[in-house]
Amino acid sequence: MERYRRIRDLREDHDLTQAQVGAAIQVSQRTYAYYESGQRMIPPQVLCALANLYHVSVDYLLEQTDKKERNL
Repeated sequence: MERYRRIRDLREDHDLTQAQVGAAIQVSQRTYAYYESGQRMIPPQVLCALANLYHVSVDYLLEQTDKKERNL
């Protein structure tokens, strides 16, 4: 079972590769692939970087809400 389905969906929606997202959030492609597949827990700083990259809330990434907007 995939733990972080939304980060994969967002990456694909933005037509990005795992390597491109990894570079944007300063992790290797392999590390990002582990996050996406759920083989590794995503650290808080990486969750924040992904939320900033995609302009969504961390809660959205973690499937705690279906609302993409961030509370600013």
